[in-house]
Amino acid sequence: MLRWAVTFLVIALIAAFFGFSGIASTATEIAKILFFIFIVMFVLALIFGRPR
Repeated sequence: MLRWAVTFLVIALIAAFFGFSGIASTATEIAKILFFIFIVMFVLALIFGRPR
């Protein structure tokens, strides 16, 4: 999931560099959503993970 967030962030940076602001803002929003989902899943895995 984190890999997808980084991928969309890179797409947003490249699109912003070339002046495609619509694509850049959409890719940035997708990257933000995926990153927050990753953070929530990571915290849940830490809390409810299997003990050793």
